[in-house]
Amino acid sequence: MRLIDVMHLGIPRVIGAWLVDDVVIDPGPTSCLPTLLEGLDGERPRALLLTHIHLDHAGASGSLVQRWPDLEVYVHERGARHMADPERLIQSAQVLYGADMDRLWGEMVPVPADNLRVLHGGEKLFGGAFEVAYTPGHASHHVSYLHDGTAFVGDTGGVRIASSSLTIPPSPPPDIDVELWHESIERIAAWKPQRLVQTHFGASEDVEAQLAELSARLDDWAGLAREQDAETFIAAVRAEIEEHADHDLLDAYEQAAPADQLYAGLERYWRKRADADAAGPGAAVRRRRSTR
Repeated sequence: MRLIDVMHLGIPRVIGAWLVDDVVIDPGPTSCLPTLLEGLDGERPRALLLTHIHLDHAGASGSLVQRWPDLEVYVHERGARHMADPERLIQSAQVLYGADMDRLWGEMVPVPADNLRVLHGGEKLFGGAFEVAYTPGHASHHVSYLHDGTAFVGDTGGVRIASSSLTIPPSPPPDIDVELWHESIERIAAWKPQRLVQTHFGASEDVEAQLAELSARLDDWAGLAREQDAETFIAAVRAEIEEHADHDLLDAYEQAAPADQLYAGLERYWRKRADADAAGPGAAVRRRRSTR
């Protein structure tokens, strides 16, 4: 098992791709593809396991399939269609990143349908080497993987930059769901993994403490977003990160989880909750079922 720092925008410890035997977990964006290929050092993966389809995790998938046409790409069913036709995904990201799209992420090439392997959760892959769990909350198309005591948790396990004790919940729009995120945290904990691997960034072995901190901060920041405006929220979140993170990691935390996006995702979550409540109890039930 090997970590490849793809050096997003030249900054270390922001996005990490993991190589486990001949499987890559979350290859990162196309803007970092040369660094990923250098890190692979000539090794040819047989498969990509995507935790979810956000560009910082999965953007390079189509480019890698162009390079290796028989490469298999494993992705949750809710994300598979967007990997085959990423137009809507790109449009959604464009709202967040505007003119910075190409600089941040590079081109997102479609993955041919024949290369996609659709996941639902509960699968065992490669002779049982990887177990799959559906772990929404950060994204409706998020899965996590358990391999030999290590849980690869993408963003569901939080952003925790290697060597830091600070874990924060990355909450960009459009489909943050706090209740489902708590359920996913419990699902990961039920695996009783020996360590957690997060794309942002590295591995940690104090699993119970990390998940507890993530769960508490998710509630705290969701409450803050409900009560405060964007400016107040952003200032409070940045102050909390500065208080608890090593100074040399502040840029990595901000790049992995920009404070304005944390607010935007949580504010949208509360608006969706309010709309569902206004529509009556049946709408709230339908909202939850639609994410499963």
